[in-house]
Amino acid sequence: MTDRSNVRIHPSAEVAESTTIGPGTSIWNQCQVRENAAIGRNCILGKDVYVDFGVQIADNVKIQNGALLYHGVAIESGVFVGPGAIFTNDKQPRAINPDGSLKADADWQIGPITISYGASIGAGAIVLPNITVGRFALVGAGAVVTKNVPAHALVLGNPARQIGYVCKCAAKLTKQDNGSYSCPNCSEQYTFERMGE
Repeated sequence: MTDRSNVRIHPSAEVAESTTIGPGTSIWNQCQVRENAAIGRNCILGKDVYVDFGVQIADNVKIQNGALLYHGVAIESGVFVGPGAIFTNDKQPRAINPDGSLKADADWQIGPITISYGASIGAGAIVLPNITVGRFALVGAGAVVTKNVPAHALVLGNPARQIGYVCKCAAKLTKQDNGSYSCPNCSEQYTFERMGE
């Protein structure tokens, strides 16, 4: 167990002894954090968050109430996870094997998920296995992510489709006549190799 003197863990939270937690992190009511998970510095895990064994969470991450992060998920620094978001890990889920026996850990393969630096996952979004969400991308509320999301992409719907790009400040970018993009809020300029629809 790491030093938890500068960590806030609510008395109702269940945090495995083998979890590493960085200083300044808060874990709120009824969270469950399983074995060998790693949580970085200055993170906030809201009420009822579930962090499965081995999940990796970097620094300055905010995970809102009721989010579910299953084994195989890696969250990079500066990520926002909205309430009720779900990160799955099995593309072929079954409770039993073809012979009717109950599946064990050895009977399925993890489909990893990476949420890259500065990205945001909206409330109630679902991210399927074998997905990378790019840096500063924004997944809209209720979206179902079935394929990789490029950096700065704005995706919505089921299945999630790209409808544009967003700035580091999260504002939707405006396409310019020369093909570049600009932010209406902070005037940041962007050029992307693959232009949005």
